[in-house]
Amino acid sequence: MYFRIIFFFLLFVQSWSASAQQKIDTAKWLLKPVEKFLKLSADINFGEVSGIAQNSKGHTFVFNRGPHPLIEFDNKGFFVRYLVEGLIKISHGIRIDSEDNIWLTDVGSHLVLKLNPNGNIIMVLGKSNMPGEWDNNTQTLLFNKPADVGFGSNGNIFITDGYGNSRVIKLDKNGKFLKAWGSKGNEKGQFNIPHAVVIDASGLVYIADRENKRIQIFDQEGNLVKIWTHIGSPYGLYLSQKQEIFLTDGVANRILKLDLNGNIIGTYGTSGKAAGQFGMPHGIIVTLTGEIIVAEISNWRIQKFSEK
Repeated sequence: MYFRIIFFFLLFVQSWSASAQQKIDTAKWLLKPVEKFLKLSADINFGEVSGIAQNSKGHTFVFNRGPHPLIEFDNKGFFVRYLVEGLIKISHGIRIDSEDNIWLTDVGSHLVLKLNPNGNIIMVLGKSNMPGEWDNNTQTLLFNKPADVGFGSNGNIFITDGYGNSRVIKLDKNGKFLKAWGSKGNEKGQFNIPHAVVIDASGLVYIADRENKRIQIFDQEGNLVKIWTHIGSPYGLYLSQKQEIFLTDGVANRILKLDLNGNIIGTYGTSGKAAGQFGMPHGIIVTLTGEIIVAEISNWRIQKFSEK
């Protein structure tokens, strides 16, 4: 009798936990599309938009695979300038650091580029058109389709490398190689396309392990802390000032907001081409005023949303 009571109690707890998780996973997120927030003239068109970023002035940078790979708009949505013309093969990730430097990953040429706020290239990581892990002849770090860049509070640089190497690279603020971890696979600490990276205020490193449909969380020495497996297919990650994680699910065509415990605060979006729908959402940011901007690969556009 005693064991039967224990059995039914455990069954109840399991059922309640599943129900609670389902409520979290299906939580609705009330967002309102912001129409025509960029003032696009007839000669400005995007290709596949892989990345989006914003600097301390509220200027928006659109990283795309059209004729002009990086386009800057001011805080009112008006065109400012084109950058890195003729230098990018296949646009992928973009981040802007605390000093307004612009970081780009090019999966076509296997490079990570750092631009100063004027748009001048001040650091090149990797060697152009040379995929690999390390060049013994020149003692140079190589990449194989690097995807994203994140920054520690002490200036350390973390790069998800990426489509070819399935590893995370840690560099110091001057680009000196410190360490790497990870390999191809689906075991703990392995990756199948480490796609995006963010670092929280405590220093934990969140890696979007895209094809394994999980986020793996490490300390800065590469020690695994925990794994989230309930978030779909994570393509893009962004950590807000409120320490909330914003995520694009490029398979389910939705965006998610999570707390640092992995609880899903809300989900938004379906597949489609209308406002509020998505076609392979890739990059995501939260603006200085708390709005959300999403970059879409299939729909060749970005969308901006305000929370209702």
